[in-house]
Amino acid sequence: MSSVRSYLSEIGRRGGTKSRRTLDPDTARDMVRVREARRAYRTYYASCFWSYRADLVITRDDVAWVAEQLRKHGDRAAWLMAAKLCR
Repeated sequence: MSSVRSYLSEIGRRGGTKSRRTLDPDTARDMVRVREARRAYRTYYASCFWSYRADLVITRDDVAWVAEQLRKHGDRAAWLMAAKLCR
């Protein structure tokens, strides 16, 4: 039992030290914007994106398009989400 425990603790320790990465601030901001754009696409799909595929994959290049569609077809909450995406 102790050999299994020591093996698992070694794997966990090694995985934790190797998986840490550092991101520059621009890359981190882009990742957050893409995540928020994907969330907005799912949230406002029925009102703003109904004519597009439901399983459309939003990438970094699509963030501006999502913001534009939110402004064009959405309500005030969608407009505020678009403003947050364009910061």
